[in-house]
Amino acid sequence: MPKIVFVCREGSDEPRVAASPESVKRLTGLGLTVVVESGAGLASGVPDAAFEATGARIAGSGEVGSADIILRVNRPTATEMAAYRPGAVVFAVMDPYGNEAALADMAKAGLTTFAMELMPRITRAQSMDVLSSQANLAGYRAVIDASHEYGRAMPMMMTAAGTVPAAKVFVMGAGVAGLQAIATARRLGAVVSATDVRPAAKEQVASLGAKFIAVEDEEFKAAETAAGYAKPMSEAYQAKQAALVAEHIAKQDIVITTALIPGRPAPKLVSRAMLASMKPGSVAVDLAVERGGNIEGSEKGKVADVEGVAVIGYANVAGRIAASASALYARNLFAFIETMVDKGTKEFAVNPEDELVKATMLTHGGQVVHPNFATAAAAFVVDAPVAAPTATVAPVAAEPARVRKKPAAVNAETGGDAAAEEKL
Repeated sequence: MPKIVFVCREGSDEPRVAASPESVKRLTGLGLTVVVESGAGLASGVPDAAFEATGARIAGSGEVGSADIILRVNRPTATEMAAYRPGAVVFAVMDPYGNEAALADMAKAGLTTFAMELMPRITRAQSMDVLSSQANLAGYRAVIDASHEYGRAMPMMMTAAGTVPAAKVFVMGAGVAGLQAIATARRLGAVVSATDVRPAAKEQVASLGAKFIAVEDEEFKAAETAAGYAKPMSEAYQAKQAALVAEHIAKQDIVITTALIPGRPAPKLVSRAMLASMKPGSVAVDLAVERGGNIEGSEKGKVADVEGVAVIGYANVAGRIAASASALYARNLFAFIETMVDKGTKEFAVNPEDELVKATMLTHGGQVVHPNFATAAAAFVVDAPVAAPTATVAPVAAEPARVRKKPAAVNAETGGDAAAEEKL
């Protein structure tokens, strides 16, 4: 009997949806039965009829209890989990760091859960990389939001009445979000500069037509490990780089910060003193506001006036371009699920020895099984229900998961590590 995939409608603060008409068609092509909760795609511009046209059935939230596979954007709440049947397999962005109690709740509910943001950045998993797909859009949207708040034109304009100078945009961090912010600001005609602690980022920044800002001494040239991560920098170097960045920010119209690292507070990159040095009417965008922020004085969900600078602290920036974000996320989910469906028998099965499963599986069989969270969550897990799994799942081996490495260090004065993961 075909497995039932249920696509949930998210809460009012999340406009994205975990499926698209395209992904529904492809999921049904794998032999799965797709049920979409009524209204799930409305905030992303996808009406129920569009899902029905590609093979989905529209139903109320009550039918989630019969689902074998549940697709979500965000981790389910305790109330939502109560409606899921033990043994269901849930795919979502789980935000596990610091939320061990929530992981324990999922384990106690008997769910097999996968955190899409833990997908390893390897060649095989490129099409499943949620962090990259959503950060790319967040970088684009950051520039659009900044241009909206900025009371002047972005490109240089030469008119009969005189010349309008181009806006100067400084991007701190040249990871996925940062590189897209650079590219977008350049397309709008701004003069763009960027900084990052990795020497390799200089070439990437230059390839997009931006100027690279860093103290390029011998220490900087040796500041990257063989794996592509940043090495710890000396206090002397950090002081020199901080002085250079502070001097540069004073000349900018727009500053965009992108440094986010899973499991750690966002590094502080821009101080009030730096903001005070900027011209009146300047704008700063903090893409790390949900983890404490890179910019002093930024406020989650608001545009704050800090030292005369409009500091944008919107949460869920990728969700501010929900239609595109949902389409990419749906492709990420399909690409992962496809690896679990046998092409011949059309059977859905989870292989715990697969490196992608090892890296992303959080809970299974009533336990938190991911080695990064199991110990902290163990205190919360008691009396988990025992249920027959909805998919064939072999016993989970007690060996370390192959997860992406964390950066060796983050230099909070220079814009963070481009290898650091961007949050959704």
